[in-house]
Amino acid sequence: MFAVIRTGGKQYKVVQDEVISVEKLAAEPGATVELAEVLMIGDGADVAAGAPLLDGASVSATVLEQKRADKIIVFKKKRRHNYRRKKGHRQQQTVLRITEIRGAGGPQREEGVANGA
Repeated sequence: MFAVIRTGGKQYKVVQDEVISVEKLAAEPGATVELAEVLMIGDGADVAAGAPLLDGASVSATVLEQKRADKIIVFKKKRRHNYRRKKGHRQQQTVLRITEIRGAGGPQREEGVANGA
C-alpha cells in the first residue's frame, strides 16, 4: 500500500516503514505527526485519488531527527565588473519514519501482515 502526501510544498510517495526527509516540521524527535494532506492512496490496482485531497485519509509518521541538508553554494558574478559574491545555504529538514497509512474508511493493513505478531 502506498500514499502520495503533500508537506512543505512538495509531494512524496510513501509506503509503510519508509524513512523520508521533508521540510522542517515543528516537532521533537520521538514525537508522532499526522499528515492529513493525502492526495492519493493505492494498493496494487486499486487507486483512490482526491480532488485535490482525499477526505478522511491520513498518514502517521514518527520524527526520527531534525537535521540540516547538504550545503548549497550560491555564487553570483557580473563579468568585467569585479563583482563576485559567494554564499552558502543549508536547508532545515525533518527525518520521518512512516508508521501507518489510513484510508478514508479507517485503518487499512497490508495483506500478509499478522495482527500483533
